[in-house]
Amino acid sequence: MGARPVGRRRLFRLSRSDDMIEVGGVRRSPVEIETRPVEHPAVRDAAVVGRADGDGLTKPEAHVAPEDPAAAGDSLARALLDRCKAGLAPYKYPRWLRFVDELPRTATGKVRRFKLREGA
Repeated sequence: MGARPVGRRRLFRLSRSDDMIEVGGVRRSPVEIETRPVEHPAVRDAAVVGRADGDGLTKPEAHVAPEDPAAAGDSLARALLDRCKAGLAPYKYPRWLRFVDELPRTATGKVRRFKLREGA
């Protein structure tokens, strides 16, 4: 009997490679971080992108669309950041939180993260 060739591994991406954020020296999908604020009942939608801090290190920045725009304020921001800190490793939680009316999306409904990185 001859040896059987070993099959190739199949790799699956959960996020586009250009959407990945390198935090703590490890490339992470922003989806893992986004789930924390989206679980809050006052939040309609959220997206996370990388942003350089004062030392040039990339840290997560959350863009959040609240259900009620009037609720966007310091108390909701604190509640969302506390929620992230409680459920994520210290290097993963967002360092900044920006409230937006809605997230920029493509015609197919995907978040246009490059627009968020540009500060749109």
